[in-house]
Amino acid sequence: MSSNNRSSPAATLICSGISKSFGAGNIVQPVIQRCSLSILPGELTLIVGPSGSGKSTLLSMLSGLLRPDAGQVLALEQDLWTLTESELDSFRLHHCGFIFQGFNLFNALSALENVVLALQYLGVAADESFRRARQALAEVGLGGRAHLRPAELSGGEKQRVAIARALVKSPRLIFADEPTSALDKQNGQIVIDLLKDIAHNHNATVLGVTHDPRLLSHADRVIMLEDGAVQADRRAPEISAHHSGENA
Repeated sequence: MSSNNRSSPAATLICSGISKSFGAGNIVQPVIQRCSLSILPGELTLIVGPSGSGKSTLLSMLSGLLRPDAGQVLALEQDLWTLTESELDSFRLHHCGFIFQGFNLFNALSALENVVLALQYLGVAADESFRRARQALAEVGLGGRAHLRPAELSGGEKQRVAIARALVKSPRLIFADEPTSALDKQNGQIVIDLLKDIAHNHNATVLGVTHDPRLLSHADRVIMLEDGAVQADRRAPEISAHHSGENA
């Protein structure tokens, strides 16, 4: 079959006309306004925009953490916001990995034990859990530091443990909320490149938000958000050209 006839991958995450406002009474602030997007597997997609543009709110609605006021979110063909809270919890547990700016590691546990914990919630047997956790830590370059606790790790290493914890479940959807905001430029690029490799190597849908323009050239797709609406949607060749133009 020729490449011209090859079908594009089906979107694994689709939102249609979602909106969200915060406030009460006469004081209501729209944050996301009638947003529609289709996110593909096998790519690192970054949502970027100025502070207050609604990036994290949009990510929370797409990942089943925050209910939109209007619109629909389809994740793996499941209409998320028709689910009960317990069904949503189960969906996130089995299909989603989350990476946050604050790492969210347990200080009393080693890196290996932090990663194993994600599989214990799924009821995976201990031997299998430790095998998969070691494999995930090796994939993020921490195979030799699995025995260390978070206090013994750098900020970049802590975030890589958090990535391993998300990866160990083999989720089809991975969400990253400002995963590099606490890191310097070098470690930030390491983390973004890891997320890109995971998207490509595992055919996962990896969606992140960032305010750091230095990271944009590392993404497969960049969605520019401002005042709660999509202002631009660029793929890798356009990203590089646009980024070069801004730095010229």
